[in-house]
Amino acid sequence: MEKELTVLERAKAWLSGSFDKETKAAVEKLIETNQTELTDSFYRDLEFGTGGLRGIMGVGTNRMNKYTVGMATQGLANYLKMMFPSLNPIKMAISHDSRNNSKYFAQIVAEVLSANGFKVFLFDDLRPTPELSFAIRQLGCQSGVMVTASHNPKEYNGYKAYWDDGAQMIAPHDENVIKEVQKITSIDDVKWTGLKENILSIGAELDKLYLDRVQALSLSPDSIRRQKALKIVYTPLHGCGRKLVPDILARFGFENIHMVKEQAVADGNFPTVRSPNPEEHDALNMAINLADEIHADLVMATDPDADRVGIAIRNHKKDMTLLNGNQTAALLFYYILLRWKELGKLQGNEFIVSTIVTTKLLSEIAASFDIEYFECLTGFKFIADVIRQNEGSKRYIVGGEESYGYLIGDFVRDKDAVSACALIAETAAWMADSGKSLFDLLLEIYQKYGFYKEGLISVTRKGKSGAEEIQQMMVEYRNTPPATINNSKVLIIKDYLLLKEKDLSTGKEKPINLPKSNVLQFVLADGSIISVRPSGTEPKIKFYFGVREKLMHVAEFDKTELRLNEKIADIIASMKLK
Repeated sequence: MEKELTVLERAKAWLSGSFDKETKAAVEKLIETNQTELTDSFYRDLEFGTGGLRGIMGVGTNRMNKYTVGMATQGLANYLKMMFPSLNPIKMAISHDSRNNSKYFAQIVAEVLSANGFKVFLFDDLRPTPELSFAIRQLGCQSGVMVTASHNPKEYNGYKAYWDDGAQMIAPHDENVIKEVQKITSIDDVKWTGLKENILSIGAELDKLYLDRVQALSLSPDSIRRQKALKIVYTPLHGCGRKLVPDILARFGFENIHMVKEQAVADGNFPTVRSPNPEEHDALNMAINLADEIHADLVMATDPDADRVGIAIRNHKKDMTLLNGNQTAALLFYYILLRWKELGKLQGNEFIVSTIVTTKLLSEIAASFDIEYFECLTGFKFIADVIRQNEGSKRYIVGGEESYGYLIGDFVRDKDAVSACALIAETAAWMADSGKSLFDLLLEIYQKYGFYKEGLISVTRKGKSGAEEIQQMMVEYRNTPPATINNSKVLIIKDYLLLKEKDLSTGKEKPINLPKSNVLQFVLADGSIISVRPSGTEPKIKFYFGVREKLMHVAEFDKTELRLNEKIADIIASMKLK
């Protein structure tokens, strides 16, 4: 009863405050007709997390709406004023994706920032996340906002907050912004009246500058000229990839691009997919059907804010097969490093970056080219941080993570599906130039470095008790780690919370030089690697599995893959996860 009263009081505050009539009417309707929705809408404040803001759209303190967006933006503005006290004006870039209300929220953000005296560069229409990152750097901004909820369901929206290097915020800025946002307790604390003279519309001129930089990444233009008729199917999944991906493919020289027409329409309802997530097989069904119809060899799909890409290619049986993020990364990394070597671009100070839960195949590829390999925590903002730390002394080539995000070149500091699509297509053309396919290249990589196979499962435990159970799982894994997993001895335990790596055979420990993160990693005698990572935002714990085996001959692919899949299944069973 006490909780209901608190919720009701919070809701009634929206009836008596400086809220617009439509909002008050919606709140009144919730009070009268939908107690469950009322509770969920008002039982807490929508959290501004380390990645920014994200939530279901609607009225209430726990929803994405004009007021929660405005309050969060005012907190961000206050922090920027503290950090750049002598700078006038502070400059911001703002973009948005195709989600429902994204353009409206972007306008709210622009008005609040302009009312605070900021100079705001607002894109005239939807643009991909990587272009927002590029614009921050290009225009000399101190921060930026991308209005998006990435690949979440249609009910969600949110925004990502960026720092002056074009990367999403990391410590201490992310945590300090959260503190400032929490200080905004009333909509009357927000400067709502925007100053039009402080808001500048940007668009085509930034598109050209950005696409020029992406086009300069091309490593095999001659191959593309010879293979310009390569059939490629592309789908933006109703998102903003439609704005630049077809343009960059045309700029690279590809002339046979087929868009999935039904999904080329920007639509925040995402009507043709269950989820606009290129990691999910269902999302690529329409594109694969079109590829089979026209006999295309490559399918690419980007998520709503066009920072991640999923692909499908023809396998050795000529069937379309979906690649996971690790496989796509292996193709990209290998192709780019090989071509840099062939073109004489390697000077000895280059490096690549990936994350602790991404395939170790990437480190093997780097070593074979004598390229320095950096490993960082999960999240592209940490890849961007490695780039920043080495700026001026080393040359960044490429980075990526298992969750379908890649970055070629350093003029953007977040995942970039626009450049990734261009270089994936170029890799296909380069292989076609010698009568081979992307799948042939994957087999070559497996033969050279070993057949690496990865798996991922998420274990969900609902509610408060579920969250506690997940934390207890981590405590038990940490305090009483398994001696063996799937009958293979655990040799090394990496604890990213305690920042210690322990060799169980010798008892020796050495430090891990990364920020703290609640992740455990077990390295087994047979070469298998299991990573355990709880979600920071929901009662879910993720288990990443990496296994490997030699691929003696391409004819052994199917049998080897079956054994590796069975091995992952056996590991899951031995850990009693299913």
